[in-house]
Amino acid sequence: MSERVSIVLPCLNEIATVASVVTEAKEALCRAGVEGEVLVVDNGSTDGSPEAAAAAGARLIHERRRGYGAAYLGGFAAASGDVIVMADADGSYDLAALPAFLERIRAGDQLVMGSRFQGHIARGAMPWTHRYIGSPVLSGLLNVLYRTGVDDAHCGMRAFRRDALPELRLHMPGMEFASEMVVNAARAGLRIGEVPVDYRVRGGRSKLRTVPDGWRHLRFLMLYSPTHLFLLPGLVLLLLGLLFLLILLPGPVVVLGRLFDIHVMVLGALLALVGFQILTIGLYAKTLAVTLRLQPMDRTLRVLRRVFSLERGLAAGAALFLIGFGVDFGIAARWVASGFGPLNEVRPALFALVAMLLGMQIVFSSFFLFTIELQVREPA
Repeated sequence: MSERVSIVLPCLNEIATVASVVTEAKEALCRAGVEGEVLVVDNGSTDGSPEAAAAAGARLIHERRRGYGAAYLGGFAAASGDVIVMADADGSYDLAALPAFLERIRAGDQLVMGSRFQGHIARGAMPWTHRYIGSPVLSGLLNVLYRTGVDDAHCGMRAFRRDALPELRLHMPGMEFASEMVVNAARAGLRIGEVPVDYRVRGGRSKLRTVPDGWRHLRFLMLYSPTHLFLLPGLVLLLLGLLFLLILLPGPVVVLGRLFDIHVMVLGALLALVGFQILTIGLYAKTLAVTLRLQPMDRTLRVLRRVFSLERGLAAGAALFLIGFGVDFGIAARWVASGFGPLNEVRPALFALVAMLLGMQIVFSSFFLFTIELQVREPA
């Protein structure tokens, strides 16, 4: 393999292991028969780790921005290799797996993930909560939301071609950087491979915080998918609410011996209004992300842009508002005709209220969606 390889190791107070890991990395490059370099990205160590890494033959990079992702971003920017390999400076990953990563790169993979679950996990290397709950749940959620097909989405040993960096769109400074890389690779349609990696007991003190870092990953996976966080739940609530409203508009309904009356209709009104609000928040988020080029346009927005325009949105919202206004006007007219007597028009009034509110929301949401594009669109 003629490409140059850069092994990037983020480091924060790893004096117990960093020198041995640098030596192991250099030996792995020699055994793989490739030219390369070992970069140690110091992220503010105070224990002499930078000096130990340099003495072992690493090229030292200082990154002032704190965080796992920030350290890697600094290392990627400084790396000179055509292929970049990620690992940790704590000795937890067996760098003897390097040839397998390079073989997958040669075979055409643009991102190669290590899999600790396909390799050997040493006793005590991974807490049981991480092994059987945290990692499987987060990897499973990532695969469901983004269809990555990756067995171990949070393995820290990875390799990718440098020319794939622009498509990876990496920005996150913290631990969620690991998820961001896999998600963006899948969204960009990059070819992702996976190889077994042995996972060893790390040296020194772990920087991983189970609950906060787990939450950062989960938060990122949800926020990065407006479709699953907003659009689908909002659509389900909206349709369910409209179903209750329309079925109960003529009068009470008996289902399986149970009476469904006005209270369920009120619940339907609530679900419809809340659902529509959640749905529009999702559309705002997707539109803003695509307009700012943070994410590629997906099928949902393509369909929306084909069938929806500002004028159509205004027309639909105005029509729905007028329907509700017409129903309310009819109620008021009947009330006047009866000499302002008692009213029993709760059902149509509730339907009119929902129709008018949804109509107004459609009108102003249409303006807002197009305002987003107008305000952030680049000048010609």
